[in-house]
Amino acid sequence: MQWKRHVTGLAFSFVFVVSYFTNKFVLSVLKFTYPTLFQGWQTFIGAILLLLSGKLGWVEMSSISSSAVLAWLPGSLLFVGNIYAGSRALSRIDIPFFFTLQNSSHVVSYIILKIVHREKVQWLKFISICLMLLSALNLPIYDPQFDFSGYLWAVGHLYCVGAYRVFQVYFKPSNLSDLEQQCINYLFSVLLLAMAAHPTGDLMSALEFPSLQSHTFHCGCCASALLGFLLLLITVKLKSGLSLQHVAVWIFVSKVTAMTLSPFIFYMDINAPSVICVVISHVGEALLVYSERESPV
Repeated sequence: MQWKRHVTGLAFSFVFVVSYFTNKFVLSVLKFTYPTLFQGWQTFIGAILLLLSGKLGWVEMSSISSSAVLAWLPGSLLFVGNIYAGSRALSRIDIPFFFTLQNSSHVVSYIILKIVHREKVQWLKFISICLMLLSALNLPIYDPQFDFSGYLWAVGHLYCVGAYRVFQVYFKPSNLSDLEQQCINYLFSVLLLAMAAHPTGDLMSALEFPSLQSHTFHCGCCASALLGFLLLLITVKLKSGLSLQHVAVWIFVSKVTAMTLSPFIFYMDINAPSVICVVISHVGEALLVYSERESPV
């Protein structure tokens, strides 16, 4: 029924916003900026809960063949780059600016598809891509709290997001469901991030983290992992009941909600030009959603 779809969409928006706010709180307020550990923890809990849910029959997951795992590994590598660079960027950049930069991942997807598939130009889509690109290019100029390192990590994040989006649609093994893809992503991430924790210095630095014994920190980390897993389940539920365009609409609504509420939750130093960049970028995203009524990416 239609009302059930709206309930699922509203639940998705709520978990999306709370999940981003929780991550931002741990990364920027508590300043736990050790992504190999923070993202490793989230993916570890996600893997355990997903495997347990599959074993108990709460979600549908088939046994995954080794050939399917190998075929999906490039996607998992992009996923690790996405969450690692995204964590670094989000710790230094305000949520509205983070989403504005993240929107330009559509530029990466667009360029890859033009090279690989040589798709015919859709002018509305092209205009939306240009709006998001111009906003992202101008935002560092007007951001009052410009952080070069944060923006550099954001570039890595948007490249991984854009490439992953194309890989997930056009190059994934046909026998893998969304949950099975994410299971491989989780397990690969846990392995890779655990191996990187010591060489990056995160492991030793975390031992000196001031809030290591704080209940607030423990609750934040637990909440972030649980919310991430819940967001995965609700996203899969949303995709199963709605078209890709309607899913994109709910993602857009969730991002706008998070951006609108974030100044009331976190300290932000903003000015008129930076707000204009954010608005233009999301006008571009709205046009992109409208232009992709029949396109998978």
